Formats: sequence, C-alpha cells, structure tokens
Amino acid sequence: MGNWVLVQTPELTMLAATLVLAFVFLFLPAAGRTMANGLDWNAGPRDGSPARPGIITQRLERAQANMWETLPLFIGAVLIAHVTDANGPLTFWGTQAFFWARLVYIPLYAFGVPFVRSIVWLIAMGGLVAIFAALFT
Repeated sequence: MGNWVLVQTPELTMLAATLVLAFVFLFLPAAGRTMANGLDWNAGPRDGSPARPGIITQRLERAQANMWETLPLFIGAVLIAHVTDANGPLTFWGTQAFFWARLVYIPLYAFGVPFVRSIVWLIAMGGLVAIFAALFT
C-alpha cells in the first residue's frame, strides 16, 4: 500500500457537512413517524398499518425523498472533481450553494412555504450544475 495523503479541501468539507445534513433529512421524518405511532411501534416489528403521520412529517418525508434524488449526484461530482483536481471557483461556490440551499430547504418545505422553497431548490441545483461544469472545463 502506498502512502495516502488526505487533502482536505473546502469542497470535501462541504461534502462532509452535506452528509451530516443528510442525517437530519433522515431523522426528522423518522421522529415524526415515531411521534405518530409511538416508541413501541418504532422499536417493534412494525406489524400492521402505521398511523398516517401529520402534515409536517409528510412534508419532511417528501423533502427527504428529494434529497435522496440529488445526493448521489452531489457526492459523485464532488469526488470526481477532487480526484481529477478540477476544484476551483465553480466547485467551491457550487458546494456552498448546494449545502446552504439544502439546509434552508428543510424548514421551507416543512412549513409549506411556496415559491421560495422552489427558488431555494433551484439554487441547490445551480450549485450542482456548477460542480458538473467544473468537470468539463
């Protein structure tokens, strides 16, 4: 085995922060389902039909599904940029935009804020496009 040197770039830092944020996306709706069905249901075999969670939990579930759609693309793009040494202004600002927009997206979706939520989603997608662009320039 060769000696590997880990170079911590701002892009990798934002990737790590985004993975922590993904835990938030994972646990918020899970907590809502536990509140709706009780700890015994959550810890048990989950037989039978669960109670329908509240509207905020349902929104958090949709926000989570949306995050899972784009997270693999973000991870792949950031890692490819790192490995190919394509990091630069596009990847820096792209990772920043993706993370911060996704952070803001959670409460906007949970509280049903229209239009602004869509704009924030577009900002996150713009960040992802910026990272992709860096791979081909």
